[in-house]
Amino acid sequence: MRKLAIHLFWFFLASVLLSSCATATFSKYKGIGRVKTYHFVSEDLPPAFDGFRIAFATDFHYESRFNRKRLPALVEAVRSVSPDVLLLGGDYRGREGGDVGELFRALEKVDAPFGTYAVMGNHERGENDSLVRVAMKETGVKLLEHVADTITRNEEHIIVVGIRNPFDLSRNGVSPTLSLKPEDFVIMITHTPDYVEDVDISNTDLALAGHTHGGQVSLFNKWSPAKFSKYGNRFLTGMKHNSAGIPVIISNGIGTSRKDIRLFTPSEIVLVILEKSE
Repeated sequence: MRKLAIHLFWFFLASVLLSSCATATFSKYKGIGRVKTYHFVSEDLPPAFDGFRIAFATDFHYESRFNRKRLPALVEAVRSVSPDVLLLGGDYRGREGGDVGELFRALEKVDAPFGTYAVMGNHERGENDSLVRVAMKETGVKLLEHVADTITRNEEHIIVVGIRNPFDLSRNGVSPTLSLKPEDFVIMITHTPDYVEDVDISNTDLALAGHTHGGQVSLFNKWSPAKFSKYGNRFLTGMKHNSAGIPVIISNGIGTSRKDIRLFTPSEIVLVILEKSE
């Protein structure tokens, strides 16, 4: 019986390891576990944006496990995907501090032709909030707090919307997308994926979120003991949909929160390639 239990344990461990390896794209960038690519196909996409490349990075927690020595690799990884625009999902400073000015000056080197847009996370409070705002202003990052901005290409456009503090629904429980037109092609950035379920986000074509860290420790990318979402593991990582069928991509993020550990949840840069369907 004891031998059977041992065999079962090693079988379970091997299954977990193989599952993790099967879902990871091993990265050459030290400290960045993978670059994960999504091809997002839509008939509503303006033809001028067919092939448009969106880099999404979130949950830096600089410095945490993601520290100064890994900063050059982050920049190299983002630059390697040749993004047209860079979107940032919040939680920039680590729980024990970190030079966010240094972080944003590094990200400035990405030089995406259509700029960098950002939202705040739940760690942007008090001093962190002030420091991040100053760093964004100094490096030309466009902070979107319940507002929309238009990206124009060859006389056609898409819209990027950022959500202000998605945990405070008493103030921010009405999505800015409701004032947009159904025919607009809209990308939403929200720190937590819970927002896409908590709120009517009609007129959104695709939402991008972080906050969950993929659980930091997970099994088969479906379960984690950590609870970063009130919906449990429903919005743990990857491409999901809210109850209205609107897609949301949840990133594992870059840094770590609570504990500086990752197990089967590689840190990641997300690349979204927009494609016009026939």
